Amino acid sequence: MQMHALGRAAVFLAGSIIGGLALAFIIVFIHPQLLQRPAAAPASSSGAVAGAPGAPSHPAGAAGVTAPAPAVAGTGPAAESGAHHADGLPAAESYAAAVRRAAPAVVNISTARMVTEQITPSALSQLFGDLRPLYRRRVERALGSGVIVDSAGHIITNNHVIENADTIMVTLADGRTARAVVVGRDPDTDLALLSIKLGQLPVMPLGRSDQLQVGDGVLAIGNPLGLSQTVTHGIVSATGRSQLGVATFEDFIQTDAAINAGNSGGALINTLGDLIGINTAVLGKNNGGDISVEGISFAIPVNLARGVMNEILDHGRVIRGWTGIVPEDVGNEQAQQLGLPRGGIVITNLYRSSPAVDGGVRIGDILLLVDDRPVHSAQEALAQIAARKPGSHVRLRLLRGRSELDANLAVTERPRTG
Repeated sequence: MQMHALGRAAVFLAGSIIGGLALAFIIVFIHPQLLQRPAAAPASSSGAVAGAPGAPSHPAGAAGVTAPAPAVAGTGPAAESGAHHADGLPAAESYAAAVRRAAPAVVNISTARMVTEQITPSALSQLFGDLRPLYRRRVERALGSGVIVDSAGHIITNNHVIENADTIMVTLADGRTARAVVVGRDPDTDLALLSIKLGQLPVMPLGRSDQLQVGDGVLAIGNPLGLSQTVTHGIVSATGRSQLGVATFEDFIQTDAAINAGNSGGALINTLGDLIGINTAVLGKNNGGDISVEGISFAIPVNLARGVMNEILDHGRVIRGWTGIVPEDVGNEQAQQLGLPRGGIVITNLYRSSPAVDGGVRIGDILLLVDDRPVHSAQEALAQIAARKPGSHVRLRLLRGRSELDANLAVTERPRTG
């Protein structure tokens, strides 16, 4: 009898357990959040997240934290690759500090000029013999960008942005506007210097483009398609690019940062917020064929821009050496067609009454050396001569037929173009 009672109790207990498990399964199925772990308690002040109000800042050089880069007082580093969020995940790389430092000095430039154009006669006027030319005037507008480089209000931009403009208006990042005047232009490098009269101007810190390395991170800031203060990111793809046909003297920084119409004259900065270039050109989406070109843009190095600015401020123009030669790069096949012994840098033309004519240089001569230094392109030869001061002399080693000869030429000032 006792054994029978114990058996019934065991059966009752087993049924209760099975029923309880079934009920728990149903409840968890309906409310799965009951299985989640409770949220961690808020961190104490000693363990506050870096950057939160009241949180202690990391000392420079602390383990796992990049030392702050030079920036405006009160801003953090341009990027903290070692930073972590509260959940332990790595923080995304940021260039916000660099943009805060540089962007206020990037301005929008809008130009306007009056254009007179001839109207095509209608078919009706041609029928009645009324063929008098008709003209109309319209305002042509364009957009670009510029960079404020000193507190006096000087702005560097591209020459093609303001060329032939009747009026030039500048809009700052803070919304102020001013009419700009042209201080000087240098079409040979596609640079121009403007001036505005406003107080308390933001100034772009100037960097060193000669310290750039391929792979360095860069940011482009400008006014593409009228979208002011647009920032794009890329890397330095190459330096010293030339022979692009953009300007007479070319020494471009190549980057893959997105640049569009309106970016011309804007800033290319490094990840510290220093100006390293003036954005000036981008290869077309369809570069004369079926090949689509993406991510190839060019900027004028800041070292070159700084030199042009100083020349304009000191002399009102850029003074360069000149001899009157017009060299071109000629391949071996083309040289054979011209009756030349080989290809190279060929003197294809000479300016009248120039030092080259007076010094005995002839059309068809092949240029080998400039002051005993080899030259590898026509543009390099012109650049070496341009670096000479007017009043000095330059020696050219030439190949004429099968003979080599030297021409000692006086250097004069290069005539202005445009």
